[in-house]
Amino acid sequence: MSRQRIEASVVHVDVGPGCWGLIEASGKQWRPLNMPEQLKYQDKKVEVVLEEVEETFDIFMWGTPARIISFHT
Repeated sequence: MSRQRIEASVVHVDVGPGCWGLIEASGKQWRPLNMPEQLKYQDKKVEVVLEEVEETFDIFMWGTPARIISFHT
């Protein structure tokens, strides 16, 4: 998968047990599988480099699963 650099807002999604996500200004939703603790603040503006990943099983059904490679706040 290719890497992408995005600017997004952090959100906590109350689906099932809950998860952290990223929403770009365009509305695209990402669900990082490895969300760093430093980013887990509602509405925080971040810049991340991420890589889309394929999941075979997903209980959240929200956002595109991704792995964060690096980030900047």
